[in-house]
Amino acid sequence: MTTRPYFQLLPWIATGSLLALAWLGWKLRQAWAGLRAAQRAAQLERALREFGDLMRDAERPEAHAHELLQALTGLAGRPVAALLRPACGEQDVILGEPDANALAGLQLCADGGRALGPGTAHHAGEPDLYLPLRGRDAALGAVTLRGLGSVALPADQLAHAQALCDQMGLALQRRRVQDEARRAGELADLQSTRNALLAAIAHDYRTPLATIMGSASALQTQGDRLTPTQRQELAGRIVDETGRLVRLTDNTLQLARLGAPGVALRCDWESAEEIVGAALRRVRRRPDGDRVKARIDPELPLLWCDAALMSQLLDNLVDNALKYSPATAPVELVVRRLGPEALFAVRDRGPGIEPAWRDRVFDAFQRGDLAAFQQRPPGAGVGLAVCRAIAEVHGGTLSLRPRGHGGCSFEARLPLRDAPALPELA
Repeated sequence: MTTRPYFQLLPWIATGSLLALAWLGWKLRQAWAGLRAAQRAAQLERALREFGDLMRDAERPEAHAHELLQALTGLAGRPVAALLRPACGEQDVILGEPDANALAGLQLCADGGRALGPGTAHHAGEPDLYLPLRGRDAALGAVTLRGLGSVALPADQLAHAQALCDQMGLALQRRRVQDEARRAGELADLQSTRNALLAAIAHDYRTPLATIMGSASALQTQGDRLTPTQRQELAGRIVDETGRLVRLTDNTLQLARLGAPGVALRCDWESAEEIVGAALRRVRRRPDGDRVKARIDPELPLLWCDAALMSQLLDNLVDNALKYSPATAPVELVVRRLGPEALFAVRDRGPGIEPAWRDRVFDAFQRGDLAAFQQRPPGAGVGLAVCRAIAEVHGGTLSLRPRGHGGCSFEARLPLRDAPALPELA
């Protein structure tokens, strides 16, 4: 048996070494590519998670649309534009600078809810890629990556871009659902308020109208058999109940007017004495009007206010105090300066208001706990709501303070202004 010389094996050894090195290099390149792909996938997953967290917490997702465009620009290195449809009844939001052709593509993509352009199953020959912002039911917009040409995005990047768009679409749909629920709630509240208003007004109109009808019928059919005193009493009832209807009508109309945006006041420099005097003259016509005692600070400056509204505020507060306090208890009307404000306080000695009701009594159609009254006092629960609205449109406040030894003090505070100087007489 002959053996080959050692040097004859060297080419085979060299070839094997080269093959081993080539295989090792190929494996290293594979491992490096796999590592880079894993790192890239982790980065994309982290970016998607962070964007999803941002969208989940966003009250107005469209305000974060620029973050979506930045993420897509960084992903593809191409100009990006977007069309968003935030909510029903709102105009579409256009971001970026799409030309007419791109805008038409965005609208087509949003309407169809499917991707268009390179790497997709629809209009693959188009140079621009369009991705829908998909919600659960429909697309609420679209984005476009401009100028890709015939080169499609890698599959993982395309999937990541669509996932980012879907996060925005879901957030937009969530906001739309919330807006629709809020509007439905507002409509339900409006309907409930309307029903409460109609029921309260119908109830409060029925009693005085019945009294007026009964008194007028008695005067008409039995007038010749009634004494002058009886006729005067019936006529007085008609006047009193008509006054109640007028107050209820004025309060209802005023509540609607003051609740409208941009309400215009007829403000001028007014004297507190004149405002209180006008209110007292009306109160004195009531049978129990002599219970009201007024005290006015003589040093109180002129007030910049709507005198008719302020007089109505005092009318309502005094009427409220007379209704809810004992027939012999006095009612105080106090007007004085309190630092930078003018204080209008109406104080009674009624049963008071429980703490749970002290804020709610200023809401329309809320009348507090009436269990302490043997006979339900008349009223629709509108007067105090009107009073608070009047105080607030003047830049002031209306609050309730319980009094020691029983009763309430309703206190309206209006800001004082510097009155203009009077012109000097020549």
